[in-house]
Amino acid sequence: MTAHAPLTWLYVPGDRPDVVAKALHAGADAVIVDLEDAVAPDRKEYARAATAELLTDPQPLPVHVRVNALDGPLAEADLRAVAALDGVAGLRLPKVTSRAEIVRVADRAAPSGGGAPALHALLESALGLEHAFAIATAHPALHGISLGEADLRADLGVREDAGLDWARSRVVVAARAAGLAPPAQSVHPDIRDLDGLAASCARGRALGFLGRAAIHPRQLPVIERAYLPTAQEIETAEEIIKAAATDEGALALPDGRFVDAAVVEGARRILALARRR
Repeated sequence: MTAHAPLTWLYVPGDRPDVVAKALHAGADAVIVDLEDAVAPDRKEYARAATAELLTDPQPLPVHVRVNALDGPLAEADLRAVAALDGVAGLRLPKVTSRAEIVRVADRAAPSGGGAPALHALLESALGLEHAFAIATAHPALHGISLGEADLRADLGVREDAGLDWARSRVVVAARAAGLAPPAQSVHPDIRDLDGLAASCARGRALGFLGRAAIHPRQLPVIERAYLPTAQEIETAEEIIKAAATDEGALALPDGRFVDAAVVEGARRILALARRR
């Protein structure tokens, strides 16, 4: 699952169908059409209609739609408009706080005679974070969880970035425990700060994230470079796999590094990611 999970997710506003069309060829692994935060209240209906028209047919890459808040008046209409479209690979559900919300959406989003589209829960509050594992295991249609850090930061009153590290680790652990792909990082809001983005991605990778959401195409290559293995990592992984092929038990490499089954599995994941190049 890790090897095939997208590394780059590009958010685009649903009320800009011309921008959505361009985003499909901007180099992202997947596109997220946003009907929520990126769309002004007086543009919500237009965004929904434009998105439904654009995504009627299959698209050249996975396209997810972020609907409006599930406890608000707009989500139901969003789901009716886009859930069954051939061009929609999944639904992003904002501000999820309970497993019941996932079950309810899965039941409502399933087209007649078919299954629900892939659902992805965004945890954006202390309550959602506390229920992370229950949400992650709520329904077979749920394929991923991740953080919405802007809202979570506000909810927790966090002022420094390091204040979210526990929450980040919590969502990584919950996803792994539920058998889901590692979560993608939340967006880096400053599209000009590419150095800061690279450093943040390196930190996210160290915490166990896989890939990241972006809000501008210029962020995509930075994210990809940060999450793809380096030449040194690939070389080391190949050495480990080669050594493990000649000895099934734990062993020490000539330079003193210890190799056991867990290390071998990590090496396999690195090589699987490297094959994405």
